[in-house]
Amino acid sequence: MLAMLRALRSRITSTMRAPRGAPMAHRFAWGRPARLFVLAFAVADAIGTALLMLPIARAEGNHNTFVEALFTSTSALCVAGLAVLDIGAHWSVFGELVILGLIQIGGLGIMTLASVLGMVVIRRFGLKMQLSVQTELRSPNVGDARGVVARIVKTSLAVEGTLAVILTARLWASYDMPLREAAYVGGFHAVSAFNNAGLSLFHDSLTRFAADPVILLPIALATILGGLGFPVLLELRRHLGDRKRWTLHAQLTLAATSLLFVAGAAVVTFLEWSNPATLGPMGWAQRILVGAFHGIMPRSGGFNVVDVGAMDTSTLFVTVMLMFVGGGSAGTAGGIKAATFAVLFLVVWSEIRGHPHVHAFGRRISPGAIRQALSLTFLSMTVVALATVYLLVRTPFETSTVLFEVVSASAVVGLSTGITPDLPPDGHVLLAALMFAGRIGPITFASALALRDRTRRYDLAEARPIIG
Repeated sequence: MLAMLRALRSRITSTMRAPRGAPMAHRFAWGRPARLFVLAFAVADAIGTALLMLPIARAEGNHNTFVEALFTSTSALCVAGLAVLDIGAHWSVFGELVILGLIQIGGLGIMTLASVLGMVVIRRFGLKMQLSVQTELRSPNVGDARGVVARIVKTSLAVEGTLAVILTARLWASYDMPLREAAYVGGFHAVSAFNNAGLSLFHDSLTRFAADPVILLPIALATILGGLGFPVLLELRRHLGDRKRWTLHAQLTLAATSLLFVAGAAVVTFLEWSNPATLGPMGWAQRILVGAFHGIMPRSGGFNVVDVGAMDTSTLFVTVMLMFVGGGSAGTAGGIKAATFAVLFLVVWSEIRGHPHVHAFGRRISPGAIRQALSLTFLSMTVVALATVYLLVRTPFETSTVLFEVVSASAVVGLSTGITPDLPPDGHVLLAALMFAGRIGPITFASALALRDRTRRYDLAEARPIIG
């Protein structure tokens, strides 16, 4: 992978400024980093789909359509976790390895590609963009993109390797799995957990481990670490014991993440405590374990240990809200992101208190960041609403379950009430498009806003319309 990244960096540097006589497709791809990002993602998705269409990718006697292969490839690449086919039963070992590779590319490779693209932006768009990229990457200087990529790879492989060892040892020692099978299953779930994919080789996800904290807790911790975002992880690595040196982004992300984890786990456990189809038959200790696990997974984890479709409607609604927020920026999680949620909350809180500016942790949040947070949230809600209406027209399912699937896809979470395999082909295509947009949308959207940011030398007269 490092060799591929060096070659890619060399290619980007040599073609950073496309000549005037270059073909239109060449100028389109390299003229804007966001376009290159989308193009690279689309190419990876197309390759994954083609590989999954090969007969060698399917278990003997199984068949799948192009749409099913496209859906599976997109779900893995976007680390979304939704599935229309049983991963462990339908696909061969080759197919499972393709899916595993797509998960790793989606969670790690695309982020390293984004960092390399940051080098293009640094060299092309001047000091203002250099400072913007420096802030996003949390680098001490604007030339540190290569070091950031190296630290991303090392951190990811370290977490995945540690989790793989823990899961392998547990599966081999306590579940009578042969060592080779335990290593394969443990490694697959370790990569899926840290990258917040939620795809499992078991048809019932992690239900069989509902009473095993040695399996669930490490997976939950890896999911949290992956969902924090690489900038926060790298910052914690440098300044773990010195909170005064944390950036505002890290403080907002950690505060929002902690609040939503605690609140989500408590609410889910409370609402499902007596549900005979979920937590009801369990002992109190297992109820707390499973409830806490399901309070964490909606933040983009995607694994489940009870039947999500059997949950109370109120629990589904709370889960939808948690999925919509998602995890940290520039990481493996989806949603509008924790920092965005924190900014929106602070905007409302400042308005209630009558403060003209939005403050947090001794800093004033810029109006530009507030506008971006509002724009991203509004666009996300619009996409969710339109997709939900379309599926309600095309399917007989209830509003709560359709909304759940749509938000799970757009926020690349992977939790499902069980209706995804029963959707029509156009429904599968729609969810695949939502997963694709949910994975690359926030990055390309932020890039587009940064590139369009222009300082005006004049402004119009201020007016105040009636609100409310």
